[in-house]
Amino acid sequence: MTISVLSKALQGFAAVAAIVLASSAQAGPVNLVQNGGFELTTSGNGQVDFNTSVAGWSAPGGYNFVFAAGTADTSGAATWFGGQDDIALTLWGANNGGANALANSANGGNFIAADGAYGVVPIQQAINNLVIGTTYMLKFEWAAAQQWNFHGETSEKWSVSIDGNTFETATYVNPSQASSSWMQEAFTFTAKSSGSLLSFLAAGTPEGHPPFSLLDGVSLFAIGTPDGAPPAEVPEPASLPLMLAGLGLLAVALRRCRQP
Repeated sequence: MTISVLSKALQGFAAVAAIVLASSAQAGPVNLVQNGGFELTTSGNGQVDFNTSVAGWSAPGGYNFVFAAGTADTSGAATWFGGQDDIALTLWGANNGGANALANSANGGNFIAADGAYGVVPIQQAINNLVIGTTYMLKFEWAAAQQWNFHGETSEKWSVSIDGNTFETATYVNPSQASSSWMQEAFTFTAKSSGSLLSFLAAGTPEGHPPFSLLDGVSLFAIGTPDGAPPAEVPEPASLPLMLAGLGLLAVALRRCRQP
């Protein structure tokens, strides 16, 4: 009887352990960037920090816009220009006679469009939980476009700053009334401080042919600890009660085994 009870308890514990191993996901790397897809806004399309806000990001006074997918070459985004607040800014695309269609980013949904030659102000976010000595990877998508109703070749790129580091994308030369496909970028750095501003500054030419740099899918992940090892992954807390339940079954069985 004692062996039978112990055997059943062990079988029960093994079953619980199997459930824990099968269902407890390891906590993956945490994206330190909030709202990296720019989906959370106060008023939808618009000029950032003028008639709409993008959660986690700021760009006061800059000619930076947030667009929902499919709206940049249709309804556009309201802006202030020359004392008027009822102008909708749009970009060249298939829906307004552009040379090609505005592509959708891999991330999908909203994206940022920033003039690189007029009202140039970075769009930025405070990153407050860096670990000194840890290596991080910054990833994002970007594309080039031109403001609707303007003509001529333009050039676009992004200058990205964080924790004393500045990275630049390649310069894209954009034909008149056109836009590029979305390009993937990834930069790595080792943190020297526990907090920093993450800043994206559009750069483009010429001012009279408004060049726009587009941005989406921003993420920042730890990829290595100070000793060179990958970041530790910790089991999710939800798995702990299951493990404790299994240990409880085993303890009950052992107590019963000791009984005469």
